[in-house]
Amino acid sequence: MLIVRIEEVLKIDSKIPLSKSIIINVLYTYGIINGALNRVLKPFDISSQQFNVLRILRGQQGKPVNLGMVQDRMINKMSNTTRLVDKLIEKNLVEKSTDTVNRRKIDIRITTEGLDFLNDVDALIDTKEVEIASQITKDEALELIRLLGKLRLIAHTP
Repeated sequence: MLIVRIEEVLKIDSKIPLSKSIIINVLYTYGIINGALNRVLKPFDISSQQFNVLRILRGQQGKPVNLGMVQDRMINKMSNTTRLVDKLIEKNLVEKSTDTVNRRKIDIRITTEGLDFLNDVDALIDTKEVEIASQITKDEALELIRLLGKLRLIAHTP
């Protein structure tokens, strides 16, 4: 497998400092992987961020959650969670209701249609993820996960 330097990919004539190269590589790779997953989801008129919300809600096993909890668990924290949930409501994949104890609190749940949708689409996403990840060895995968975890810890430090 031919490894191409990020400078070549982005058609940059000068060498990028190592620290910048790390960040650019991670962000650029995220964009490519996210694009590949979005192409799988496009025929279903759903984005990877909406898919992420559905998986978060499925993980609650029927228990209601609020927008803040969904936002905390999102992969892409920059997503507009309210807008994502509203789009899923329009598609009957998610429902909103007022909490019976605290009327100011809005509960969000995945619908039966949402669960059925995930059951249909999960295999397609799993196949794409395996296709992408199968190009590296188990040891490389574990090292990548370790290094990305290390970058997350460093980036979270104020």
